[in-house]
Amino acid sequence: MNLLHVNDRAGEHPQSWYAATATATPAYAPLAGAVRADVCIIGAGYTGLSAALHLAERGLKVVVLEAHRAGFGASGRNGGQVGSGQRLEQSELEHAIGRETARKLWDVGQDAKALVADLISRHAIACDHAPGIAHACRRPSEVAHAHANAEFLASRYDYTQITPLDCDGLREILPSAAYCGGDLDMGASHLHPLNYALGLARAAVAAGAVIYERSEVTRITPGPRPRATTATGEVEADHLILAANGYLGKLAPAVSRHVMPINNFVLATEPLGPRAADVLRRNVAVADSRFVVNYWHLSADQRLIFGGGESYGYRFPDLLKTVRGPMLSVYPGLADVAITHAWGGTLAITMNRLPYFARPAPGVFSASGYSGHGVAMATLAGRMLAEAVAGDAGGFDLMASLPSPRFPGGAALRWPLLVAAMTWYSMRDRLGL
Repeated sequence: MNLLHVNDRAGEHPQSWYAATATATPAYAPLAGAVRADVCIIGAGYTGLSAALHLAERGLKVVVLEAHRAGFGASGRNGGQVGSGQRLEQSELEHAIGRETARKLWDVGQDAKALVADLISRHAIACDHAPGIAHACRRPSEVAHAHANAEFLASRYDYTQITPLDCDGLREILPSAAYCGGDLDMGASHLHPLNYALGLARAAVAAGAVIYERSEVTRITPGPRPRATTATGEVEADHLILAANGYLGKLAPAVSRHVMPINNFVLATEPLGPRAADVLRRNVAVADSRFVVNYWHLSADQRLIFGGGESYGYRFPDLLKTVRGPMLSVYPGLADVAITHAWGGTLAITMNRLPYFARPAPGVFSASGYSGHGVAMATLAGRMLAEAVAGDAGGFDLMASLPSPRFPGGAALRWPLLVAAMTWYSMRDRLGL
């Protein structure tokens, strides 16, 4: 199943609130004919656009091939949360890969957040970037764990930007009876994800990169000079970068064995006006402690942007029904509020929730599998890919050295695995386990 065409209209962004409020950006022409470049990048999301920007700034001739539009995939549809660290907590990482490597990954996460802020500032990207992510816990045991994690990071990693919150402290920020405490990370941030992606695209083009939209790659040919072929042309380059994440499909089976696409869903309400104070009382984003995470923030025009719900296949379900239920479980008082937009998107996860960096063939680099933690990490991955192409592969090699088990059974078992996993974890969430 080619996820590029299952749920979306060709050559268009989804009908999301993000697309409706995106900064006007001209469409880029499709590839036509044969092109030669120093580097060819497949995918115009955060990874590919950041790589293109950093390579073009080094003076390399860069071509980006995008099947639909820049920011079409997860980069233009996500919750916009620029989180700290990695997808796994630092204590888990220390246990899995040792304290020294876990420390390096923490520093990578800090660099990733700093890079996002720097790019936004340096390229004047208007994307509503603001500090603060709250973590909302459903049970006292989860609150205790969150507070212990804050202390762990403060004592072991000198990270003191997380404030533990008891029930009253959390409800001063989000007045919902669904949670009993948590924490607030003011070193994390949130943004308008599509405007951020489009800003990266404009910056990359200004630096000299060329983006071809509506240019789906149908075949890659490794070799001394790898080639990427579309229906209307071909790019030959010294290096090829795979930056398609959950939309990679069958282009690189060696990568696809380690990453699995999953879908996530988001809605936007009508502007809440004074009722916004019944949702959030500070301009921060929120993620809760469910395994199938609920996450939300208020838009600049005071809409609730809420993500959550699960599905058991790759075709999008009834989006309104899927996400409205989780939203009302947090904010039952919004039952009368109109939903103006609902959309889904495809991301990619790995078995251990760590990003997957690899050289699947000579001259070919790949980074993907950010597991829902990709706004910052994908941006930094792009810079790491650019550095590796330029001969400084230290950051890339650190990430590529991380363990990355394959999903069992190959592509044929992915859908059954997805069904089994989502059924199990959604049941645990409902039972409060």
